[in-house]
Amino acid sequence: MNQFKLKAVAAIIPCLFFVNSAAAESFSLGASVIYAQSPYRGGQDRYLPVPIVNYEGENFWFRSLQGGYYLWKDPQNQLSLTLLGSPQQYDPGENDLGDMKGLDKRRMTLMGGATYSHMAEWGILRTTLLGDVLNNSNGIIWDLTYLYRFQFGDFSLTPGVGAMWNSANQNRYYYGVSSHESARTGIDRYQPDDSWSPYVELSASYQIAPQWNASLVGRYTRFDSEIKDSPMIDKSGQTTLWTGISYTF
Repeated sequence: MNQFKLKAVAAIIPCLFFVNSAAAESFSLGASVIYAQSPYRGGQDRYLPVPIVNYEGENFWFRSLQGGYYLWKDPQNQLSLTLLGSPQQYDPGENDLGDMKGLDKRRMTLMGGATYSHMAEWGILRTTLLGDVLNNSNGIIWDLTYLYRFQFGDFSLTPGVGAMWNSANQNRYYYGVSSHESARTGIDRYQPDDSWSPYVELSASYQIAPQWNASLVGRYTRFDSEIKDSPMIDKSGQTTLWTGISYTF
């Protein structure tokens, strides 16, 4: 497995790429590539192929690595129970630095919770609250985003700003260094608290043909000091890009 995959999604995936829609039932297939910058010392940036499998129904929805069940859905508001496969992990066997190779592995997990979106003339508000349901990190994340969509015929542009909150357990699992890890590797012990990391994002979409769509999404996250000060981390922020093409049946 890759040492680092799609930091955010949790970040991120619920927040980066698709806005909930109250449209009629639809099904899309496609292909995409994600560029994910590694925040870890000795980590390698990754280009990851990800299939696009999107389904929007009256009660259920599915978007690549996440899915959910609508509790409330109308043209302005959508509230759903959400499950997200969070691919964030750390594999010491794939790190280039000797001391980082001695750290424990951080595993991928499954996050569950709720997502709410409100759409109005002044923009889109979206918030997601998720917790680890596999007891790997026992962490919680909360994402809050504001977006505004500009439509130019078949081309749309949607800038956004937001912030991601990580609980202390989430940060300690993915960025902390325990006492036994410190003794084994010489890396300073580190136990972060909870954090707020702000971000900016921009998505562009072009309707190539009635059933074909191309998209590009980018996000830059500025790490909170609780993450940035970890001896595992050597960056002050992270860039993630996703580009893909899909066909709607």
